[in-house]
Amino acid sequence: MLTVDDTLEHDDYDEFGLLHENAAELGLVWTGRPAVARREVEVEPDQRLSMIVWGDGQPELVFLHGGGQNAHTWDSVALALGRPAVCVDLPGHGRSFRRPDRNYGPWRNAEALEVALPIVAPTALAVVGMSLGGATTIRLAAERPDLCRRAVIVDVTPQINDPSREMTTQERGTVALIGREPTYRSFHEMADAAVALSPLRPPSGVRRGVRHNAIRLPDGRWRWRYDLFGPRGGGATDEGNWSDFTPLWDDVARIGVPTMFVRGAASRFNTDGDVAEMRRRLPSLRVEEVAGAGHAVQSDQPLELARLLEDFVYGLHGTARAGGARA
Repeated sequence: MLTVDDTLEHDDYDEFGLLHENAAELGLVWTGRPAVARREVEVEPDQRLSMIVWGDGQPELVFLHGGGQNAHTWDSVALALGRPAVCVDLPGHGRSFRRPDRNYGPWRNAEALEVALPIVAPTALAVVGMSLGGATTIRLAAERPDLCRRAVIVDVTPQINDPSREMTTQERGTVALIGREPTYRSFHEMADAAVALSPLRPPSGVRRGVRHNAIRLPDGRWRWRYDLFGPRGGGATDEGNWSDFTPLWDDVARIGVPTMFVRGAASRFNTDGDVAEMRRRLPSLRVEEVAGAGHAVQSDQPLELARLLEDFVYGLHGTARAGGARA
């Protein structure tokens, strides 16, 4: 079977050839590759949004990744659920288009999704977003409840980027890598940096995630597969910095669809006060805390997140329906 080391010579590798590793980490018996493919949708002239589509039916779930991630961050959750889904590469990430103004905030992201989702997931039951994807979900749920019938917000509130808050590099985890030098001398140097900041995940999963999120340059160096280095474009009103999510507090109060907030118990990105403010503005909010998870709950505890989604979206208690038999 394909390994990460087998993919390092070029970027034209089988991006779904490593899913057997996800299955092994989840304790699933590998019975062969599920129905999964990449698709693109034009959301602006000559600007295409890329995504991974799981299953053969109409997608029931839409997944939005965090800043500096890509659609593959949801591979394990999608495998565990075994349901039709679409995992989006947000603008500026993965294989999606890059904006000339470099504005990758939740407002512009939601505008792109308003074009794409009626095409690829018109009847989706829920949108699940983590970090930047969760902020985007807040905006989408407030503006387009017809496209976001249920909202799952993973470890993000509008206060997450409060500049007055300080965290250590270890507390920030792999998010700390976003602001570092974008190139590395080798893939292994790049992967080692991510493994050191991911104590809650198996190293094999971190290495695989780095491979999906990295590009090999002609000179042999490696760089991240996203466009977050350098000055960032405008925010909610096309002025200032798009990473200021605080205008989304008003959107939280406007959400009228069932909403669940999932917090990593080991995450330092959100305070108890932030969660209390989410509840104050949205009294119907369901709040869940996942033990053994930091900011990236989908990577640290994918089976528990899948179980919560089964319960919240489908009303099914207990373990998620697995994409393969348990070992």
